[in-house]
Amino acid sequence: MTAPQMMSNRNHASVPHRRVRGLGVGVRLLLAQALVLVAGAATSWVVAGLVGPALFREHLRRAGVPAMSDEQFHAEQAYRSATVISLTVATAAAALCALAVTWYLSRRLQRSLATVSAAAADVSAGHYDARVSPPHLGDDFETLAAAFNQMAARLESVESTRRRLLADLAHEIRTPVSVLNAFMEALEDGVSSLDKDTIMMLRGQTHRLTRFSRDVTALSDAEAASASIEPTWVEPDTLVSTVVAAAAEHYRAHAITLTTDVPADLPPVWMDPERLGQVLSNLLDNAQRHTPPGGHVEISVRRRDDELMIAVTDNGEGIAAEHLPHLFERFYRTDSARDRDHGGSGIGLAIAKALTDAHGGHLNASSEGPESGTTFVVALPIRTRNQNEEQTSPLPMNRGSRK
Repeated sequence: MTAPQMMSNRNHASVPHRRVRGLGVGVRLLLAQALVLVAGAATSWVVAGLVGPALFREHLRRAGVPAMSDEQFHAEQAYRSATVISLTVATAAAALCALAVTWYLSRRLQRSLATVSAAAADVSAGHYDARVSPPHLGDDFETLAAAFNQMAARLESVESTRRRLLADLAHEIRTPVSVLNAFMEALEDGVSSLDKDTIMMLRGQTHRLTRFSRDVTALSDAEAASASIEPTWVEPDTLVSTVVAAAAEHYRAHAITLTTDVPADLPPVWMDPERLGQVLSNLLDNAQRHTPPGGHVEISVRRRDDELMIAVTDNGEGIAAEHLPHLFERFYRTDSARDRDHGGSGIGLAIAKALTDAHGGHLNASSEGPESGTTFVVALPIRTRNQNEEQTSPLPMNRGSRK
């Protein structure tokens, strides 16, 4: 390879690749409209030039005008002039009108697309509050704008949840870690001794971290419960009695009365007894933590239309109305300081709701206010055995993915 060739190759390699910009939608529309106008004008001129004179000459012959006469010559000249003028004026008017309309529409399209593009760039930069206004260009563009706004709103919600989740995780972990660190420093400096009280305190903090880790894992599993639900026919009284038996000793230790009200004629329900047991256990644990000694908690079961209603009612602290819509959010507490003293991680109700939703049911809470008690109601769909044979898996069973 010669030196000039090597120099040429180096220069060529050093030139950065530039992306060639294509024609915009406005220019494309104008070119397409111009092409249609040219095709229409050419067709009109061809038809007027080939077909028109022959037809005009035939009509002159029928009218008695002699062929090759001066009358025929002047009449044909007048026809050609009128045709040229008419086609020219009509083509020019049509071209101006079509190009004006196309320019107007292309400008609106470009403006709408530029708005969507700018909003998409804002979203990609982390500004999830970006929205686009309806372009009023038809259902297709309205659907596009609505879909974009829905996507942006969803991303904003996910980002807000992520930030709150990380902040809550950091806050939950910080407190026991700080306490453990402080006591370890005190032990190292000889300020404190490793007596029974210190050991109990250290165990309490490590237990708190362990419980928190377990609850976070349980929440993750609950939100992916569609991949692990194993339903079977369960008698409501059997489910309730099992859960109550497991919680009875804990309730006796806190001097709280736990009763049940389960009619004997209730139909069996297609559910996962372990998962629904976890739901009721979380609700009982929540009721115990917010019911003072001497209080009362009841589990009642009723059938309402095609749903089985399992209610957990306590006469404890109650909940203010402004907190009710947020009870099932992760790490939400009506009173952060008090709830930490009660030992709650703030995600038990979120776990219960996720598992209830996985069964195709819904979980609601009601309270008349502070010091008036609270009622949580788990509503589950009732299916007959014949319905279950027609659709053997009424619950989502996508075992191939986990959310």
